[in-house]
Amino acid sequence: MQNLFAVILALGALIFSGEVRAQAAQRFQLEQTESGYLRMDTQTGAISICKDRSGQIVCTLAADEHAAYENELEALRERVADLEARVAALEGASARGESSELPTDEEFEQTLGLMERFFRRFMDIVKGLEEETQPGQHSPEPGRT
Repeated sequence: MQNLFAVILALGALIFSGEVRAQAAQRFQLEQTESGYLRMDTQTGAISICKDRSGQIVCTLAADEHAAYENELEALRERVADLEARVAALEGASARGESSELPTDEEFEQTLGLMERFFRRFMDIVKGLEEETQPGQHSPEPGRT
């Protein structure tokens, strides 16, 4: 009985090791290029450049665009999380009735008054310049620019 169990265990180990080797063989793909080979890990997407040096195949990691892509995605995830936190904080402050950064009605009216004065004065200057440049018109008042 023990011999039967040992045989079954040995058979199971052989079958399992064969499957593992088959999976490992399928994990990498080699593509020949002009200067050597490209080896791609089908599970992780990592790419290596393999070259023949003095009768030995030497593989080095290629510039991995996938890693750069993942890094960029992670940076964008962090930015989105920060922006969502800021939006939540602003919405929370608004809901609690805390003061926002918008001007009060008084500040708005004061600013509007200053802008109105500025534009009236600007238009007076433009009219004065038009009167100076048009021939046959009376000359502007002295001392006025």
